[in-house]
Amino acid sequence: MARNVAETARKFLLLGQCVPTVKQNATKIRVKRLELDENLLMYFRKDEFYYCHDPVKKCKTGDIVLIQALPHKMTKLITHEIKEVVYPFGDITDPVTGKKVAKSQYREDMEKQAEIYGKLDSGFDYDKAPQRGWQDGKKDFTSKPTYTKFHVFDEEDPYAV
Repeated sequence: MARNVAETARKFLLLGQCVPTVKQNATKIRVKRLELDENLLMYFRKDEFYYCHDPVKKCKTGDIVLIQALPHKMTKLITHEIKEVVYPFGDITDPVTGKKVAKSQYREDMEKQAEIYGKLDSGFDYDKAPQRGWQDGKKDFTSKPTYTKFHVFDEEDPYAV
């Protein structure tokens, strides 16, 4: 019974986080699941990784995305497709209220406090901040191809994982 439910659940939508990968036209997604240990009667986290078809690279490393199983496997590894980017990395939204969050406070509460008590000179203005990706190639190297380094060489490659 439990196995059939788990197999059926894999065919529907899954929520996961994008992680670095070396595959071309594909994105690696980590889906967190809870697995019951029947001896201890406790749940433990188990990560499952799926390769998703993403030729236009609409998600970057760290994004929370919604994925769905393909009707037919594209390759041996690519079994899912990306439906949408739910939460882009770095722009945190509370899933219950839909409000933007900074650290442990809502952004609108921080703005109200700034109106009441005066704004600090060192405060960060979220409205004037540029979108993610403007430092692509300067300080943000998530779009560069990464690979696993198996050997140690004299020259250091910044894109090796």
